[in-house]
Amino acid sequence: MIRKMFKLGAGLIALSAAGAALAAGAELHGVHLSGAAHSAQLRLDVTGLATKRIFTLERPFRTVIDLSQTRVARGLRMPAGAGLVSDIRLGQQPGGTSRIVVQLSEHLIAHSIWLAASQPGHRELVIDFGDPPAQADTVAHIVRAAHAPVDSDRDVIIAVDAGHGGADPGAIGRSGTREKDVVLAIARLLARRIDEEPGMKAVLTRDRDEFLVLRDRIRRARVAKADMFVSVHADSIANRDISGASVYVLSERGASNEAARWLAERENAADLMGGVSLEDKDATLKSVLLDLSQSANISASMSAAQRVLSALDGVGAVRKSQVQQAGFVVLKSPDIPSMLVETAYISNPHEELRLRSVHQQVSLADAIFEGIRGYFERNPPAGSRFAAQLRGSTVASVIAAPSTR
Repeated sequence: MIRKMFKLGAGLIALSAAGAALAAGAELHGVHLSGAAHSAQLRLDVTGLATKRIFTLERPFRTVIDLSQTRVARGLRMPAGAGLVSDIRLGQQPGGTSRIVVQLSEHLIAHSIWLAASQPGHRELVIDFGDPPAQADTVAHIVRAAHAPVDSDRDVIIAVDAGHGGADPGAIGRSGTREKDVVLAIARLLARRIDEEPGMKAVLTRDRDEFLVLRDRIRRARVAKADMFVSVHADSIANRDISGASVYVLSERGASNEAARWLAERENAADLMGGVSLEDKDATLKSVLLDLSQSANISASMSAAQRVLSALDGVGAVRKSQVQQAGFVVLKSPDIPSMLVETAYISNPHEELRLRSVHQQVSLADAIFEGIRGYFERNPPAGSRFAAQLRGSTVASVIAAPSTR
């Protein structure tokens, strides 16, 4: 996918020397929608170097398009809904990000591509909902792992990370329950559930009470060629009445900081998953490739995390109904979709008791698993068994469809 994104972004690379100065001057000039019964296309007319981030939400089905550091042209009007698009909203987020929210009548994968516009200095971001057109980038598509030849029917690999460990007990509940112990139990149950599922394989970053520095957890996931990284925790707060689960993915600021670190450290700048080497690239091209990888990675993380959060809502209360973003170090792999799951508040006496229950631990592990599996069923990595199953179900549905002749 990185190679595809690089080809599509050739014009963007030519402009990248100006960097943030161009991004700061980006402006959204037009929003155009064409809709049909089973598909739709949204076209955004933009000047300047805007960086896109696209992710999906459920209940109701929505696709969110964020254009960083992009102002809205005066007098811009939003089109009315059409076909399966019931509504389109435009808003401004902190930091100068323009956000377009597209509400859909059904869940559809969005595919995007930047195209040159007829007016000088303008570009069009084209987002298709439904079957992807040729050369489009699928939103939240996972970069193919280096070990995954196409059509190999390989297992999807999930790195399961039990937070804290060894000399670091994590949070401690009123009754003395240590976070490091309960999250290891949940992580083991989650790994076992993953391994029971055909087409999935789990790798634990730690399977015993040991201390790991945060970046060593990322390193172990990369060595395992993981398709996803899930870190399991149990939150704590001074107010013992607060309860509920929450799920985090990397913030844009955290991604920017990590990009700078990667570009500064030679040992980190070797390659990205998918076989794209950064070692022989100049500084500008490295920066662009890394930014493209991180944008796709955060979108994938957000989509998967939303599914996990929805599944956790069926187990118990969730404190925050939307996926949160933060700069946690364990989320900073630029090419492995990653999430941090706060299963409950160990500082809450009732939740501390539930966290010690094997039944509750199993329920939490099952919920996280269901969210992960649901994501990969919709967004299978190339070469995986999930991809083969999706192809088979698509062919079967086409064969079974009644003829219109």
